[in-house]
Amino acid sequence: MNTTAKPNAANTDDKAAKPNVEMVTLDQLAREMKMSARDARMLLRLAAKQTKLYPTLGKEHVARQPWSWAPGSNALEEARKALSATPSV
Repeated sequence: MNTTAKPNAANTDDKAAKPNVEMVTLDQLAREMKMSARDARMLLRLAAKQTKLYPTLGKEHVARQPWSWAPGSNALEEARKALSATPSV
């Protein structure tokens, strides 16, 4: 019955393996683009369906999960591009 610090060491290793990355949320992006979060969400849903214009935006978003991106990712740049695009009316 040797109860050494192995279980604790395993727990600290798990925490070290999962880096705490700050994600950019939809609310932050909507404030940056000076629009409501509801409008941004609607535009992102439409843009995610346009796979030729925004190939990684739809791939990285999981259905029924909040929109969030890693800083500097291609999907974040595509989201900014989609939200800044003026609708052709």
